[in-house]
Amino acid sequence: MNNLVDIQIQIEKLQKQASEIKGREFDKTVLDIRAKMQAFGITVKDLQVPAGRKGRGKAKTLAQPKAVGVKKKAGAVVAAKFRGPNGETWSGRGLTPRWLSTLLAQGRTKEEFAIQS
Repeated sequence: MNNLVDIQIQIEKLQKQASEIKGREFDKTVLDIRAKMQAFGITVKDLQVPAGRKGRGKAKTLAQPKAVGVKKKAGAVVAAKFRGPNGETWSGRGLTPRWLSTLLAQGRTKEEFAIQS
């Protein structure tokens, strides 16, 4: 376990295990969160706290100046452009995910994982 390839293989195995555990525990966690929300009377609106504000209370909406001619959807979902060998996806935006970085370090190319439309 002294060389980079062995360590990268171990990382890949551990990431796969973590993904499997997350998949198994996801439904249980959602049910737990829903139960707590119901017990405390928490709504989705309560969870949406504006930036720079802490705690509970009535949220005030501040008017934001609009940029002329700019149409930008905050939080818009972007279609995946790359798919990994274990089904991982990446839109091509933001930091390169670990699974792809590992494969690139092994000499693979991004184009190998491009999703054909």
